Amino acid sequence: MKPEEIFGVNAGKVWTILDQNRQTPLTMQEIMKLGKMLRDDVMSGLGWLGREGKIEIVEKEGKLAYRLL
Repeated sequence: MKPEEIFGVNAGKVWTILDQNRQTPLTMQEIMKLGKMLRDDVMSGLGWLGREGKIEIVEKEGKLAYRLL
């Protein structure tokens, strides 16, 4: 697989998790747990979604958290 395909797949997984949990922003650890994903995979997915302007970064209990726009 090409890198952009891998990142795109990871972005799709992260987007689905955030979409299913729209009521609350999720931390990296929460996304990892819900998606059964590795940290690097979550980070690549978040980067892709961030580049596309589809997520917002907020603070949650002193940590960075993410939600869909």
